[in-house]
Amino acid sequence: MEVVIITGMSGAGRSRAANWFEDQGYYCIDNMPPALIYNFLEMASSAENDIPKAVFVADLRSRNFFGELIDVIDDLRSRSDIELTVLYMEADVSEIVRRYNEVRRNHPLTGGQASVNVIEDEREKLRGIRQIADLVLDTSNLKLPELVEELDRMFFGGAVSSTFTVNISSFGFKYGIPTESDVMFDVRFLPNPFYVPSLKKLSGNNKKVRDYIFKSELAGEFVESVHSLLASMVKGYIKEGKYHLNIAFGCTGGHHRSVAIANAVAEEFEKDGMRVRIHHRDLALQNKKG
Repeated sequence: MEVVIITGMSGAGRSRAANWFEDQGYYCIDNMPPALIYNFLEMASSAENDIPKAVFVADLRSRNFFGELIDVIDDLRSRSDIELTVLYMEADVSEIVRRYNEVRRNHPLTGGQASVNVIEDEREKLRGIRQIADLVLDTSNLKLPELVEELDRMFFGGAVSSTFTVNISSFGFKYGIPTESDVMFDVRFLPNPFYVPSLKKLSGNNKKVRDYIFKSELAGEFVESVHSLLASMVKGYIKEGKYHLNIAFGCTGGHHRSVAIANAVAEEFEKDGMRVRIHHRDLALQNKKG
């Protein structure tokens, strides 16, 4: 029998993932106390039911019962009649806070507001589960269609190593440093199109802006060097069983230089055949400001 256990951080998209599995023909059960998984599996394998694949969403909502999950996972992995996959879902703290504020729901761990401290506490409590997960899915920058695409690739696209993703983002230093980045580069040394009247209101996505920035030999040299450095890191991350690398490029406002450089580095990884996601954090905010 094929069994998937979805676990991870509240607000990371577990329910949406369960909906996707249900669409693929899995029998889905949400908020299942881990010890009761055995009861369901016994019932599901009976001749009259014959359920070939099932998904259980298990998380800290089950309170004291959740502590049994690691033992249940270890036991199921030892059974020859069970093909188990543990999917751990997570997202950046700031993104989870935003999601809870958007839907005006309380965090299930405390029944109160989804604060940074509450979310970090949950992350720490889940550390042991994350370490034994087969797949880790970071949904920070994923819209629903992209989440569906990621699940398609993870479960129907081949080996686990093929799910490695290079997450590239741009940001503006004046709006704060992205704490979720693994590697961060400051590109404020490059020529700034902000001071060119015809380019000021355009973004780094615009060809004219990009051409202006890459007139400087430094820009091309920087992209080449950074790509070479990061490509070697990606190989190491995959070897160590990691699932993604978060790379951030920052300039003053996150509008011109960081956007153009992030796009250029993303293109290099796409040429390598890597799966790349790109997110321009402050671009919309900058546009609103003028």
